[in-house]
Amino acid sequence: MPEVRFGFTLPNRGLLFGLLDVDRLLALAERADRAEVFDSLWVGDSLVQKPRLEAVALLGALAARTARVRIGPACMASFPMRNAIVFAYEMASIDILSKGRLVLVVCTGIYPPGQQDIEMPLVGRTPRDRVGLMEEGIEVIRLLWSQESASYAGKYYQFENLRLEPRPVQRPGPPIWIASNPQAGSPERFIERSVRRTARLADGWMTSIATAAQFGEMWRRTQAALVDLGKDPNGMDNMLYYNININTDRDAAFAESKRFLDTYYSTNWPAEIVEAWTAYGSVDDCVAKLRAYIEAGCKQITLRMTAWDQEGQLERTIHEVIPALS
Repeated sequence: MPEVRFGFTLPNRGLLFGLLDVDRLLALAERADRAEVFDSLWVGDSLVQKPRLEAVALLGALAARTARVRIGPACMASFPMRNAIVFAYEMASIDILSKGRLVLVVCTGIYPPGQQDIEMPLVGRTPRDRVGLMEEGIEVIRLLWSQESASYAGKYYQFENLRLEPRPVQRPGPPIWIASNPQAGSPERFIERSVRRTARLADGWMTSIATAAQFGEMWRRTQAALVDLGKDPNGMDNMLYYNININTDRDAAFAESKRFLDTYYSTNWPAEIVEAWTAYGSVDDCVAKLRAYIEAGCKQITLRMTAWDQEGQLERTIHEVIPALS
């Protein structure tokens, strides 16, 4: 089986519904940092659409409270709302505080189907601006991180001879990934644009809510797009953002996972989404579910515990699930 690395996703929205408090949240981060099975630590992000403990502030805390794991947002859903110049400054500082451990994962930002996008009007933009703001934001940040004096002329950003200090520890800058979920059944033009955007602009691809077959298909298409652009198809990283609930009572594991996800996102997820997004049941059940993604080409998997016993599930993942996949 191909080698795979694992990450741990902190449930930073859990503070809003009593899942845990700040002390327990940071203790989970420290435990993941001590566990050699984890290579990375991730936090969720959103502003008013899906509020939670703010991601940049939390990444600063993680930079100080951890020493080994890479840290990053999974993903920066508010990225199109944030000023890219200010954000480049903030993320450079996070990279310095973490001594070069930042991975920046951005996306256009998503909101539950049927709900109005209430965020973009707050910054004088429309939902149609999300893709353009993300693309230009990536370009602006790369320039400011890598050049002593940068100039840019775009639709949303224009500046000349701008100098950002301090610059990141990582040179020419921390890796920038794009998170996207081009699913089977989506319009072909949407899938193709998404795949080519990732191949053109990103160092890595993160996705979620996909079956192993869907993951494999989208990864093959991304690699083909890289070849078309004259890039090394093996030079890009990928990561699956996934959930896990370990319980010998498989029905109970599924029920708790659905209740967790419904509560976390303030919505009513269809059963098929929970099924596609969660490894649940016995250790063997969870291992088999995750192994299918590894065999489909997944290089990294970050796991979030869809359970109220965060500490217990984390320990079982560390000692029972990941060793069976390594």
